[in-house]
Amino acid sequence: MRVLHVVTGLASGGAERQLQLLLRHLPAHQHCEVAALTNPGAVAAALSAEGVTVHHLAMRGNRDLGALPRLVRLIRAGRYDLVHTHLYRAQLYGRLAARLAGVRAVVSTEHSLHAGVIEGRPVTRGVKGLYLLAERLGTTTVAVSRQVAQTLHAWGVPQARIELIPNGIDAARYHRPDADRAADRARLRTELGLPPESWVVGGVGRLVPGKRFHVLVEAVAELDDGARLVLVGEGPERAALERRAAELGLGERLVLTGERDDVPELLAALDVLAAPSTAETFGLGVLEGLAAGLPVRHSACPALDELPPTAAPQARRIPSDAAAYAAALRDLRHLNDHNTDPLPRPPAVGHYDIARVAADLGALYDRLAAA
Repeated sequence: MRVLHVVTGLASGGAERQLQLLLRHLPAHQHCEVAALTNPGAVAAALSAEGVTVHHLAMRGNRDLGALPRLVRLIRAGRYDLVHTHLYRAQLYGRLAARLAGVRAVVSTEHSLHAGVIEGRPVTRGVKGLYLLAERLGTTTVAVSRQVAQTLHAWGVPQARIELIPNGIDAARYHRPDADRAADRARLRTELGLPPESWVVGGVGRLVPGKRFHVLVEAVAELDDGARLVLVGEGPERAALERRAAELGLGERLVLTGERDDVPELLAALDVLAAPSTAETFGLGVLEGLAAGLPVRHSACPALDELPPTAAPQARRIPSDAAAYAAALRDLRHLNDHNTDPLPRPPAVGHYDIARVAADLGALYDRLAAA
């Protein structure tokens, strides 16, 4: 089976990284290629290095209609059995191009949808209308959480056209021998300028307003014990976070790493993972923290909301404000001071293992292609 994944761009975002991870684990009989409408960034380079064919459509903007015939020609020439689209712009152009090229099986994954927000932007009447028109050109829309599935259905997408297949994590990458983990912890603390005995709070994600990382800056500033804050990611809020840290006297206690490919290793340098975002469609960072054996404090995680509390006892949901996070971090510091041993891996990690998720997606491909 030949599958073409169409994605808006291939920079280092959550949806793009999830696509890269899926392509490593889909069944071998499903040959996958990727077409990026624009911005073939870090993930495009990584995919190419892993042997995946990446096509660049050189789209100049949302209204560059010339990208449509280029995509149609690519799909026809590739003789793909199934087209799978990711992210809003690729969903619009990819579904239409697939139909014009004669492909019958068209899947789309909805990675980031809330009632009034899609991919971090407000949903206007026009945006919603175009989305629903394009959805009718597809075969199935994959929701990455029950919350996304419910939003799609509330928008008017028939339940029969929605398939719930969650995001996944590469659990094996986070399961490291104690000696390797200790070596990573020492090496990365030195690299990041963190004192070996310091207590380190971490956050992972794009530096955008919706992640609410300013809450962690303010919370750690309230701690009077020299705690450090490490934020892994890049984005437009970087300067604002640095200014707020300077105002609060956080100084060298804040470390911004930028984009990194070694998140599993970086997590070994932390003592707790904190996620103050209130609007998540899945909560991948929370699952990664749990896989790394960290205690987690979060404000939204649909992935855990869909499981019983016993699936992740080391994760606790708290309000997304500085006072609540400061109090929770003080309590954690008291409980695990100087204890660097990872916590046991909770059942939630196995539930969302990428091998299991990719197998479910591969079975969907087979079913649709045979219909």
